[in-house]
Amino acid sequence: MERIYMDNAATTRVTEPVMAAMQPYFCEVFGNPMSIHGFGREARKAVENARRQVADALKADPSEIYFTGCGTESDNWAVRGTAYAQIRKGKHLITSAIEHHAIIHTCAQLEKEGFEVTYLPVDEFGVVDLVALEKAIRPDTTLISIMSANNEVGTIQPIEEIGRIAKAHNVLFHTDAVQAIGSVEFDVKKMNIDMLSMSGHKFHAPKGVGALYIRKGVRPQRLIHGGEQERGQRAGTENVASIIGLGKAIEIATANIPRHNAEVSAVRDRLIDRILREIPYTRLNGHRTQRLPGNCNISFEFIEGESMLLGLDLKGIAASTGSACASGSLDPSHVLLAMGLPHEIAHGSLRLSLCEENTLEQADKVVDALIEVVNRLRSLSPLYDDFIAAQKANKA
Repeated sequence: MERIYMDNAATTRVTEPVMAAMQPYFCEVFGNPMSIHGFGREARKAVENARRQVADALKADPSEIYFTGCGTESDNWAVRGTAYAQIRKGKHLITSAIEHHAIIHTCAQLEKEGFEVTYLPVDEFGVVDLVALEKAIRPDTTLISIMSANNEVGTIQPIEEIGRIAKAHNVLFHTDAVQAIGSVEFDVKKMNIDMLSMSGHKFHAPKGVGALYIRKGVRPQRLIHGGEQERGQRAGTENVASIIGLGKAIEIATANIPRHNAEVSAVRDRLIDRILREIPYTRLNGHRTQRLPGNCNISFEFIEGESMLLGLDLKGIAASTGSACASGSLDPSHVLLAMGLPHEIAHGSLRLSLCEENTLEQADKVVDALIEVVNRLRSLSPLYDDFIAAQKANKA
């Protein structure tokens, strides 16, 4: 049985060029980059080269890049670190109702500590309301944190416009770009981004390494204390091999974004078009065109997403119902609810997320399998039976 992986928003595989770049830093170039001897200097040189690769991808300066353990750490550092550092100015932060839990839960914790947070609404496509954003800014607002692209429905936010509003009101702007790296072109200066989070395993680097861009002059409080790594801002011995992998992966991911987007979106559109055309009572979640090239999120009425996942898994197909970080929760997606979907439809969502390795042939096989799974599950659903009976009665 062919296995098809369409859960790239949860994690991507480490590709061969990235693994090859990492390999020497496990057993050969093994020095601690903080050591001043030759072994350490070799490792330090490689880390600084990776820092330059990340900076080049964002059109930033290498001195503005700090390596972390993951995107969640980067988000926490940006939000909590800024809240604490700016506390004399105020205790008000702004974010959106559809952020990743790394932001939502961090803001909830800050609220318990006496901070105020405004959660901006989104429209039916998951786009942040810019009018509401500007109205929400107060004299004591210290940070606006809006994700670049949503991890569940793929909607891309108007980041440059948000940056312009933040700058006009002298408020710091952070964006969670974990899902956007490799699909959205970033120029952090032009886009007025003060801080940007990323996670390597979303673009073919290994798990356990991320980065935070912090514009020169912005000083969020450090969260991890200990040694003087990362120029005294983030303690802990650098994960050298993974940092090398992140640098190589982001260099590859951002080499030709327009070509990448065109290739991946062609497969995505095949999925979306066939599902909406061939499976009744479905709806696309997120913006039709202003979305990540690899994101296909669709709700299926009368069945639950978890049941579809199990059915697809038995056929060798990997997908998800939303964020992998919330896969243990029985609650419907907070993103879909914020977009106005009723609970019963939000429960029936399926996310198929692609990378450049997925093909049109795979897309067709997935849709064929999905048709079988959905038909079987609906045949077992009393809700579907009642709906069909009501439809027939109305026609009679």
